[in-house]
Amino acid sequence: MLEDRSCLVTRDYWTESNWAACMSYRLDRIEVQNGKRPLENDEESEQHVQCKLQKQSDGFNRSGVALSVGDSSASPDEQAGNQRHAGDNSDSSALIHSIGRDNSISCLIRCSRSDYGAIASLNSSFRSLIRSGELYRLRRQNGVVEHWVYFSCQLLEWEAFDPTRCRWMHLPTMNPNECFVFSDKESLAVGTELLVFGKEVLAHVIYRYSLLTNTWSSGMRMNAPRCLFGSASLGEIAILAGGCDSQGKILSSAELYNSEAGTWKTLPSMNKPRKMCSGVFMDGKFYVIGGIGGAETKLLTCGEEYDLETGTWTEIPNMSPVRINPARNDMPATSEAPPLVAVVNNELYAADYADMEVRKYDKESKTWVTIGRLPERAASMNGWGLAFRACGDRLIVIGGPRAMGEGYIEVNLWVPSEGPPQWNLLGRKRSGSFVYNCAVMGC
Repeated sequence: MLEDRSCLVTRDYWTESNWAACMSYRLDRIEVQNGKRPLENDEESEQHVQCKLQKQSDGFNRSGVALSVGDSSASPDEQAGNQRHAGDNSDSSALIHSIGRDNSISCLIRCSRSDYGAIASLNSSFRSLIRSGELYRLRRQNGVVEHWVYFSCQLLEWEAFDPTRCRWMHLPTMNPNECFVFSDKESLAVGTELLVFGKEVLAHVIYRYSLLTNTWSSGMRMNAPRCLFGSASLGEIAILAGGCDSQGKILSSAELYNSEAGTWKTLPSMNKPRKMCSGVFMDGKFYVIGGIGGAETKLLTCGEEYDLETGTWTEIPNMSPVRINPARNDMPATSEAPPLVAVVNNELYAADYADMEVRKYDKESKTWVTIGRLPERAASMNGWGLAFRACGDRLIVIGGPRAMGEGYIEVNLWVPSEGPPQWNLLGRKRSGSFVYNCAVMGC
């Protein structure tokens, strides 16, 4: 299931006739000097590989490393040295001089984005290209997408996991105030951004991590700030629906965020206000599923479909996979996690954390059907601490066993097109806490 690691890119990206010419152009001269490694290696011995650039990025596999897009603070002398290692080009805008800028970019968009940190360290032209976001826009236009899983098991710390190379990576630590640390938080990956929503002393706040600059920033505001909403992304856009305002009022409003333009657009309101709901894109439409609403704040079993072309909402009965259990009427509705749902190849799946089952939504009959089991060690507390996400054409479950404050985080993968659920363990690491937030970025 894992791709061969002996060359710069995975077999999925080997599509251009000029690829060999591009990657053979003086890659043997790429070196890492003076501590300027794009990623920090935690392992002493590494397997021999054929391409030195691949050795730089993939050599840091399976261990915690720090993300980087190249040292933007390099001195002029260092930058000149980097340019010499890129081939002493008289025209640095050509990137790989012998094949020109357009062919260079055509090759680079088919590189694994795991290698972009190493590529950005070559010289300022490569670094500027990657940090501009142009490569990611062209990748999206050409259908070249890699999915990484971003999750937080500590209140201010985020990690990324590359399921193709089975590599863990550390993001820079967030630096919010104490109120944000202990507030309810939502997360969403859209375009090349990871958004974390929470609350500070007087207002809601959004912290934004940029893949392009490897930094956190704040200051962005929605038209109607909220928390506990349902959301999903599709390429460079995302829709957020429902949730609560700063006064605790349950909302029916929705907004669309465009990460390319950095703008928020208010959408028509849903038919029912709801919070603690889930959101997905399926068949080109946005769906909000389940949640809590009404005067008595009871569980909602319906969903709603938003048509982006007509701008209308349609209610769908019994779309929530959450089963109403009469024996648990004494428990508040907020004690259980929002529906754990994900879409792969326009099919909707759900994780039933109570019965440890995987269920699939039948669009024709509008019913849920059990198709298999969750990973046996995917522990949770009423669904909290368990992540169930689509990752391209795969489903990912992140969770793990815990006991007495000790435990593990495990990443399990299943490809629905290959048959009933058969989970493969991709990664495992020690963790003293469960998964607080999780999002998948595809770019």
